[in-house]
Amino acid sequence: MPLDLFAGIYVRDYAAVQPWYVRLLGSEPTFLAMETEAVWQLAEHRWLYVKQHRDHGGHAVLAIMVDDLDAHVARIAERGVEPAEWEVYGPDVRKAVYRDAEGNEVGFGVIPG
Repeated sequence: MPLDLFAGIYVRDYAAVQPWYVRLLGSEPTFLAMETEAVWQLAEHRWLYVKQHRDHGGHAVLAIMVDDLDAHVARIAERGVEPAEWEVYGPDVRKAVYRDAEGNEVGFGVIPG
């Protein structure tokens, strides 16, 4: 079964936080769906969007799994964004947690294969 995933983050002030997502994700949005909604393609059929919604901003929690967490976190640090915290769930199972200015959480993790 084909599967596309669109994961969304609502923000109260799109203009204020959108540049932070550019630094976190390492690129300009793949496309702008509207003036206050940006969409990034993270991988084939996997999308992340940031959209202004004043009543619901600041409550998102996302986890994105990557192959090499340390390299990924290092690339993000080169763009001036550091993890707010690290979570460790067991040997070799970790997540770097990032929070935008509104409190939305985007984590990058690794699960050993």
